[in-house]
Amino acid sequence: MRRARPGAAPRGTTAERTLTSVGTGADVEATEVPEKAGDTPRLWHITLSVCGAEAPLTEVRRGLEQLAHDHPFLLTSRYAGDHAEIRYWEEARDLHDAAAVALRLWGEHRSTAKLPPWEIVGLEVIDRGTYHQRLAEGYGPPPAAPVGVHPF
Repeated sequence: MRRARPGAAPRGTTAERTLTSVGTGADVEATEVPEKAGDTPRLWHITLSVCGAEAPLTEVRRGLEQLAHDHPFLLTSRYAGDHAEIRYWEEARDLHDAAAVALRLWGEHRSTAKLPPWEIVGLEVIDRGTYHQRLAEGYGPPPAAPVGVHPF
């Protein structure tokens, strides 16, 4: 017979998840996890930097163009023979979710888009307000225009 974890809902039911805290004695207290106000999706500006061994520019461009086709939210890509930068907007509940999706982007599309076997060397995730504030103050990245795949 399988035993349920403390605080877990019985199998086959859908109940709100609870956290269980274990005291120093025999007392065990369960508390509900409140829904956060920030659980609604927000827009996050992603800049993903990748690099690796030199690859033919035509193959890098073709791979990034395929990535843009496969991932329709891609705004712009800049590339050279040994590195690239991808910028786009991601909708996610919080920074952690947006970063997780961004970190999977290159690897998940590497084979389908025939991208070079480069590694991720940089990731910036900022919320929409911060992106626009940086632009207004003149120190942020220029707006992603022209949209598309371009050499550095």
